[in-house]
Order: sequence, then structure tokens, then C-alpha cells
Amino acid sequence: MSATAAPVANSSGSVTNQAIQVLQGPYITNTYGGGIQCQGPTLNVTPYITGAASAQKPYEPYYNDPVYDVTDNFGAFDENGNPVGDGILDNPGDVIFYKKTRTGQKDNYNLSVGVSATWSRPLDSKLQEQCKEAAAANIALMQQQAANKRLDFEIARLKNCGELKKQGITFHPKSPYYSICADVVVRNVDTIPPHVHTIPSPAPVSRKAEDLGGPLQTTR
Repeated sequence: MSATAAPVANSSGSVTNQAIQVLQGPYITNTYGGGIQCQGPTLNVTPYITGAASAQKPYEPYYNDPVYDVTDNFGAFDENGNPVGDGILDNPGDVIFYKKTRTGQKDNYNLSVGVSATWSRPLDSKLQEQCKEAAAANIALMQQQAANKRLDFEIARLKNCGELKKQGITFHPKSPYYSICADVVVRNVDTIPPHVHTIPSPAPVSRKAEDLGGPLQTTR
């Protein structure tokens, strides 16, 4: 006769709390100069991956459950003088064998993937349009100022290059700065630049009187 004493009961549990926090950032601000700043709608996209794992070490899928000797065949006698049990185990604490019992132990894994998005847009659209108009006007003003400075530069280049060309001063054609005044043309110049002319030799002088022709005659 055998019996299992001291039954074993295992119970385990776990709770995992996970939270995704979305931080709302400020509106995107564009600066156009002149103190003009415009804020536009903002989209915040936050992808996230979360995971959790729980395990018990060492991993034991089974444990040995002892089976004790609970025999009680001796210690007293019946009316016929035969030995009988007296209610006290004959071999207390003796283990007959071990029985393999499942522990139910498991490893838990969790993986979560997702995307969190928020959309923010200013409520006053009129102020947004006015800010855009002010930005466009300021950009046009800056472009005009840049064009004016470019015109001043070109006129100054034309004037200086023209004055130097009239004086016969130019960059060498192989100079990297020759192209600065290459497109400047000087016309209607009143000054004559230095130059050289070739004068032919005079005819030979005759010393004979007949070569001078007949006498001069006057008429009254």
C-alpha cells in the first residue's frame, strides 16, 4: 500500500503595465525677416516598439514528488494472535519512490508595435493668411533690394571699366580677371590714342633750269 503525502500546489502571476507617452511639440515656426514669423500646422508621428519577457531560472519542467511508505502492518495483534497495525506507521519517513510531476512553468514573451500620431492646427485662419501676405510682401521687398544692389554694382563696373579702357588700361587676356570688363564697349571716344603714321619720302629736287618750265608771264 502506498500514498502520496504533502501535495504540492504552485501558483504564480504577474502584471505588466506599459504606457506610450506622446509629447506634443510646439508649432513649426518659419521666420521671414523683419520680425515676421508664421506658425503652421504640425503633425507628430511617433512609432514605437515595446516588448516584455518573463522567465524563471533555472527552468524546471518537472519535479520529483516523493511517495512515502505508509504501511501499518505491525504493532498490535488481533484476537487470534495475528499481527495487525496499531495506527502507527511501520517505516515513518521512508520514501518508496519519486513520481515526476509537471511544474507548469512557462516563459512569457510580449511584443507590441504601433504608431502614435497627433495633428495640431491653429484655429485662427485669418491671422495665418495675414502672416503669409506679410511674408510674401517682405520677400518681394528683399528681392527688389537685391536687384537694386545688383544694378548699382553693374553700373559701377561699367563706369570704371569704360574709364580704364579709354586710358588704354585693360587686364591681360590670360588674366582670370579679364572677363570683368570683357563685355564693356567704349564708343564715340573724343580722345585719340597714341599712334604712329608713316610719311613718304619727298620727290628728288632737280637743279636744272629747264626743269622749272618756261618764264612766267603776267597779264594786265
